[in-house]
Amino acid sequence: MRSVIFWLALCFAVAALGGRWTASAIPTWYAGLHRPSFAPPNWVFGPAWTLLYALMAVAAWRVALATPSTARTWAIALFLVQLALNLAWTPIFFRAHAMGAALMEIVLLWLAIGATTVSFARINPLAAWLMAPYWAWVSFATLLNAGFWRLNRG
Repeated sequence: MRSVIFWLALCFAVAALGGRWTASAIPTWYAGLHRPSFAPPNWVFGPAWTLLYALMAVAAWRVALATPSTARTWAIALFLVQLALNLAWTPIFFRAHAMGAALMEIVLLWLAIGATTVSFARINPLAAWLMAPYWAWVSFATLLNAGFWRLNRG
């Protein structure tokens, strides 16, 4: 039980830090941007990310419970890399207002999520399925980032 609490705490610490970095930009800078036609309302992001961070945490926990192996170590390392990339996107987009750089970073995040999901599948197939909604959401977020960049550059 302690292990699942650790993974939940880690993922939600990333969520809290990202939310803290985002909050002040939403009513100011972000509100003034031209929005892609497919951008969801702002209220969608909180519930979506809450669910996604919970699913990520449970996926990592399931992999962490597996018999120690090189594959498990690599899978957990990839998970931590993608979590760091997840966190890094927020200040690039919302604090530096560097939408092009954020787009490049989110592509790296998408690749890292894919690598994590594939490595999780080899250890615990359910863990990979738990990562699938996150990978899908980041696919959408990548398109959204590209849309914001296209509409607001220069």
